[in-house]
Amino acid sequence: MTLPTLFISHGAPTFALEPGRAGALLQAAGRRLPAAQAVLVVSPHWMTAGLSVMTTAKPSTMIDFGGFDPRLESMIYPAQGHPTLATITAQLLESQGQSVKLDSQRGYDHGAWVPLLHLWPKADVPVFQLSMPHNLTAQSAFALGRMLQPLSEQGVLIVGSGSITHNMHEFRMNGQGEAAYAKEFICWVREKTMQGDTQSLLATHTQAPHAQRAHPTDEHYLPFLIALGAARQDAKLEVLDGGFTYDVIGMESYIWQPS
Repeated sequence: MTLPTLFISHGAPTFALEPGRAGALLQAAGRRLPAAQAVLVVSPHWMTAGLSVMTTAKPSTMIDFGGFDPRLESMIYPAQGHPTLATITAQLLESQGQSVKLDSQRGYDHGAWVPLLHLWPKADVPVFQLSMPHNLTAQSAFALGRMLQPLSEQGVLIVGSGSITHNMHEFRMNGQGEAAYAKEFICWVREKTMQGDTQSLLATHTQAPHAQRAHPTDEHYLPFLIALGAARQDAKLEVLDGGFTYDVIGMESYIWQPS
């Protein structure tokens, strides 16, 4: 059985405490997703010189942020790792010409554990991570997703975890609205994704409205392109419209369900 592929907007670390509409949608999705042997997460909060795969058997929960609710500092996501499938992932990438390091000490960064708290709150599915290279581009992110695609047929559920918009310069801690420019950008991405217009999505930063404002830097958008590449071309798209948090952080997520 081929498993779905996901892109999750993980928002700010406070998403762990304030699930809102986006959290409820992820919780419902987690209940209906097919069983996986493991979940592979690619997050912008683990960037390395090249590719690295987490082979940690019992990963820690990293508090890789500051300035947020102090309750977050004691939170734990106790999912087991999966060293065997992590090693198979490294071998798959190496067979396609990539150089991959194994990291047996790495813990879960908040781009992984915060959204997984909502998808699998019991932490009963093993999880491992793949790093994002510092020099990743839109084209190489999509290509990396294509390389990972066979894992979906080996019991691995692939998750790109980023943000559909990510302008932290306009982040408003008490914001309760939605910025018009961010909404327009998200609508463009959603439309092109539903149309299967990969070429436009690979040129998002030159074609999408307000692209530079929605993503002053691209590291939170690249996991979307990795997930897009990993999804089967005949997959059925499900959009999880999670609204906004802090006015400018879009919480929209996508599930590509294989036909």
